Amino acid sequence: MYQMDTLNRPQVYEALVAKCQEVGFTMPTDVHVGSLLKTLVASKREANVLELGTGIGLSLAWMIEGLDEKSHLVSVDNDAALITIAKEFFGDDPRVELVCEDGTAWLKRYNGARFDLIFADAWPGKYSDIDVALDLLKVGGIYLVDDMQVQPDWPDGHEELASALVDFLAKREDFFMSKLDWSTGVIIMTKRQ
Repeated sequence: MYQMDTLNRPQVYEALVAKCQEVGFTMPTDVHVGSLLKTLVASKREANVLELGTGIGLSLAWMIEGLDEKSHLVSVDNDAALITIAKEFFGDDPRVELVCEDGTAWLKRYNGARFDLIFADAWPGKYSDIDVALDLLKVGGIYLVDDMQVQPDWPDGHEELASALVDFLAKREDFFMSKLDWSTGVIIMTKRQ
């Protein structure tokens, strides 16, 4: 069995964890999901990547580690304080665009190049406007969501919402889907047509 320290955490990982504790951010990305994101991003050369839900930037740190020099990553969050923190860590990286905006509004007005990978870690693109997000993927593009297993901090009714999302995604005939009973519960989908 592998050891957690072999996951090659991003250089800024410990500083981000400390920042989480400092500001009371309680929704960090699981290290296993982060490592998976890095690996998937690295599989896409000259990638165009979208993260919906920047949070404090932990998943962003993993994805940046997987980017090549010609890749571009857009991360969208509606929390100005969190975007400010993310900019402190990643604002100087020319491959990264941090956007403080409502994810629904951003998705609906976006008209740029399609994405190689979308990590939907916020309500928009995951529980709302999912068709819009899925339509923004290239053929062969990857859509990933985590936190699909019951979490102790889920509010009443969220389990039913997650279950409905799984059912909806499973019916998409234009995607291949893998459900992983691993980490926090992960769904990976690849657009096939």
